[in-house]
Amino acid sequence: MTWVLVIGLALVVLAVLLFVLKVPRGGREAVASALLLGIAGYVTQGSPGLAGAPKEARETVSGNPAALVEARSKVTNSGIPTTNRWVVTSDAFARNGDYASAAEVLRIAVEEDPKSSEAWLAMANALVGHADGMLTPAASYAYRRAIAAEPNAPGPPFFLGLAFAEEGRLAEARALWAGVVERAPADAAYRAPLAGQIERLDAVIAAQKAESTPVQRR
Repeated sequence: MTWVLVIGLALVVLAVLLFVLKVPRGGREAVASALLLGIAGYVTQGSPGLAGAPKEARETVSGNPAALVEARSKVTNSGIPTTNRWVVTSDAFARNGDYASAAEVLRIAVEEDPKSSEAWLAMANALVGHADGMLTPAASYAYRRAIAAEPNAPGPPFFLGLAFAEEGRLAEARALWAGVVERAPADAAYRAPLAGQIERLDAVIAAQKAESTPVQRR
């Protein structure tokens, strides 16, 4: 039954990447392939008794550098491209998969302006990419700083929630995404797709709870 939950979780993450973030067509194959490889690896080599998503599935966000940068502009309440010179520079590095250089540039950005939610979010994503999709303590800290700097911005809680979902921390992901939907303007392009993915995530959570509930024998 656990492998069914893994597939369900992988499909939720895939749906978020494709329909909420609208990953460019050229990156869709890479994203889907990474998820399918994760599922296949888990089913054939994983331990069904252990909870959590396979490592390959967690790498989907960082697996396509250009898509990761592009995705950040999808979940936002501003239709204006960034004018932050440090973020623009770091994005150039990140698009080529040089997350370490991107993070270093963004370190300068947050030192210059500690209240820049955009810079903190870009740094968090770069750190996740540099760690092959893992939510490291440094990345988590950067996400939290991004949220604190601009509490109503949808990007930071969304991406932190995505990182949680990829690690199997479904309840935490759902709580963050629900907050994003609740605060989103009615006409926000990401609102309806994300609400739909929350419903699918609820189904995975329900299945997970059902699996963990011991069967009572009469």
